[in-house]
Amino acid sequence: MAMNLRLRDDQTDALKQRADQEGVSMHAIVMQALDDYLARTAQQAMVRKTAKAQAAKWGELMDRLK
Repeated sequence: MAMNLRLRDDQTDALKQRADQEGVSMHAIVMQALDDYLARTAQQAMVRKTAKAQAAKWGELMDRLK
């Protein structure tokens, strides 16, 4: 799927500079950043879901142990 990505001038300049330094394309950096974000937020969502489930399961016991 193709899409347009609008960046501020300072973002474009920083991205171009980083791409030049790393010897990769700006596209490659954006794709890696997106992959990193999606992986990180998926993991955070899983941790939140697990924490809620464990809190519900063990909440009464934890309250008694206080």
